[in-house]
Amino acid sequence: MGPRLPATARDGAAWVRRFARTTPGLIGALALATMALCLLAGFTGANQLSGKLDRRDAALARTEPLAYAAQNLYVSLSAADAAAAEAFLTGGIETPQVRARYQQALADAADALAQATAGASDERTRRIVAAISAELPAYTGLVETARANNRQGFPVGSAYLREASEVMQDSLLKNAEELSAVRFAAVHEDQRAIGALPFTTITALLLVLFACGAGSFVLLRRTNRRVNPGLVAAAAATGVALLWTVLATSVAATALETGDDGAAVRFQTLAEARILAQQARTAETLQLITRGDIAAGEETFTRHTAALRDRLVTVTGPDSPAALRFEGWTAGHRRQLAAYQAADYPAAVDQAIGAGPETSATRFAQLDESLLADVQRVRSDLRGGVDAAGDALSWSPSGVLLLMLFAAGAAVVGLWPRLKEFL
Repeated sequence: MGPRLPATARDGAAWVRRFARTTPGLIGALALATMALCLLAGFTGANQLSGKLDRRDAALARTEPLAYAAQNLYVSLSAADAAAAEAFLTGGIETPQVRARYQQALADAADALAQATAGASDERTRRIVAAISAELPAYTGLVETARANNRQGFPVGSAYLREASEVMQDSLLKNAEELSAVRFAAVHEDQRAIGALPFTTITALLLVLFACGAGSFVLLRRTNRRVNPGLVAAAAATGVALLWTVLATSVAATALETGDDGAAVRFQTLAEARILAQQARTAETLQLITRGDIAAGEETFTRHTAALRDRLVTVTGPDSPAALRFEGWTAGHRRQLAAYQAADYPAAVDQAIGAGPETSATRFAQLDESLLADVQRVRSDLRGGVDAAGDALSWSPSGVLLLMLFAAGAAVVGLWPRLKEFL
């Protein structure tokens, strides 16, 4: 047997138990419980809804720009590879325009890499950045070696360029693709967090409604009063807070367009389309450098363009400017292929990199311009939706908190007169 409580403590505990079974004890406990639940629901709701606004701000200021920079990194690296192959095809000393395009693509890639990894602290991103940072100088070194040999007319230059392209395709672009996937996954995660119903807040509000209903039942049984204005006001305020929470979150989710055809999915699909176009363009130019069997390069080109066509039809429609320019580019590629198969190599090269209005180079530039415009448009839709979601939620944290503070006060004010009747 443990030590017994002093008589005064035992008497006090017994008195509390007896008082809790009395009507004033029940009313007092009801008032305290209802007030506590109201405060809990209010502060929980304010915290959860404020968290959604914080995610909105983070998505606009960081997550979405990082995803955009990541796809720009991939596109810039692919553009550099295509420009390097184009420069090689010119033979000897490439034109200043081609050289400038290659250098600009590398500068854009470096800038996009810095933006896409700004402030990154996770191990996966650090690994990707380290791999790209290590391989990019190796790639540029191989390109410069190929360029030097090509200017002197040495056939070994093509071997160096193929090796450089393998570094780009097998390492740099794969890491850039992984980084892009990580960044777009973060965009989707932010959208889900903003548009998801705050179930903890909803549960707390439902508990307040239950407490108000239980309190009304207790008062009816113990005092024969059917309606307590304070509890009715508290229940009404809680109902408004619950409705506000659900409606504001639902409107925010609608603005975000999180479905399969939503802005984020369209944005990612168009980013993938632009990447596929660059990959196909690289295959288109590289297959001429071998001056041999182009079956492998043609298979790569066909695979990328088929995937690109599917994405364009899905997002922009078959009659969009991008889709029409895609058809013009692939028609130009067919003329290039026909010239090559007819053993007219100079005509095939001119079709691939020439400056005429019907060449593959011109048609591809027009396609990339349309794709970039579509990416910018859908990106604007995505950011507008995230901003609109924040607007729908903007007053909800303070509104729910104020309503629940009012509910707590109303419950106490409503129950206090009933408690005074017994004191």
